[in-house]
Amino acid sequence: MDLALFDFDGTITDRETMPDFMRAAVRPARKFFGGIVLLPLLLGYKAGFVSGTALRAAVCHVGFWRIPGHELDAHGRRFAQDFLPMTLRPEALTRIAWHKSRGDTVVVVSGGLDLYLKHWCDEQGVELLCSVLEQRGGRFTGRYCGRQCVKSEKARLVQERFPLSNFSRVFAYGDTPEDRELLAMAHEPYYRWRPASADQLGGR
Repeated sequence: MDLALFDFDGTITDRETMPDFMRAAVRPARKFFGGIVLLPLLLGYKAGFVSGTALRAAVCHVGFWRIPGHELDAHGRRFAQDFLPMTLRPEALTRIAWHKSRGDTVVVVSGGLDLYLKHWCDEQGVELLCSVLEQRGGRFTGRYCGRQCVKSEKARLVQERFPLSNFSRVFAYGDTPEDRELLAMAHEPYYRWRPASADQLGGR
């Protein structure tokens, strides 16, 4: 049996979907005031001074602190059903179907949120490793549970749940430098749907 690892945003989809989810799920007043509070971080991110990891953590804290779990779960289900299908790349769906037809273990490995990804992956019949937000007492704290599922954390989570020694061959698909560690695990790595080069794998 082989293992197929897929990044989600930009690989399976044609865009980053987390900003779209935030626009759909964050309450209007928080969007307004959050936009003001987060503007310096956003400008720093665009200028290269603030990491995507730091920006995502701040956005989730401002947007989701103290929000009831059932509220965001409902948003996530609707987002997976109504919005995500419009963003999917046909070549990604074809490749996922090919792996499933071979009996491969197919895993989405994403820095995106489980709030919507779990619903999409359940519908597709594939496994999921992703970033998870913390809840206490039925409400979100605005913090992540552990690390965000990006860069080396992607590789660590894969090794923890799907040890590579259990598989004959590993395929991996990604589209940004945050996927390098994931791609480096594979016998057949693909970067933006082409065989990955040594430069794209960070000098591998």
